[in-house]
Amino acid sequence: MTQAAEISTAPPPRHDEILIAIREMIFTGELIGGQRVPEKMICQQLSISRTPLREALKVLASEGLLELLPNRGARIARLTASLVDEMFPVMGALEGLAGKIACQRISDDGIDEIRALHYQMAAHYKRGELGEYFGLNQQIHEKIIAATGNATLAGMYTSLAARIRMARYRANFSQPRWDQAMAEHDEILSALTERDGPRLTGVLSKHLKNTCETVKAVIAGGETG
Repeated sequence: MTQAAEISTAPPPRHDEILIAIREMIFTGELIGGQRVPEKMICQQLSISRTPLREALKVLASEGLLELLPNRGARIARLTASLVDEMFPVMGALEGLAGKIACQRISDDGIDEIRALHYQMAAHYKRGELGEYFGLNQQIHEKIIAATGNATLAGMYTSLAARIRMARYRANFSQPRWDQAMAEHDEILSALTERDGPRLTGVLSKHLKNTCETVKAVIAGGETG
């Protein structure tokens, strides 16, 4: 069997893999806010047809990451200061409440899992590996939400998470903010370990507020799409 034949028999990416790949393009700035989605390029890059791509675009539109254009494809969502001002206070309230509940309900094993992720994340921070750092960062926030055992809270969080994630990633392009965020995560782990709900609520709320201000400064400077 030739190499070409072997390549042609490889299974196509699954739906969730396509979503992950396109989200990564958006979060890292490979696809810029306001830009039309380059469907042909993405199809070639992911070795998929237009049909699974367009199904993925519908999901990403529901997450607020892009806008579907009637008969004209899709366009990457543009972050604005007003949108950030709308989203972050809501997410801050959700994460603050999650911190309070998580401190009451999380198991010792659950804290150990978050601690392990935190130390891995800190190692990537020290090496300046933003992508790897950011992936672990999101896992920590998601585990705190999951530790609440509250499906309603988790559902509300998920509905905002994708758009917030794009803003959070862009905020860490600023080295001072990245340094500050890492220090805040040290505080998050400390408060969670001590099961200090009020303290964790305050730290998480401050964490979101500081990210919000950084994102708005980046937008004002014209560094986002």
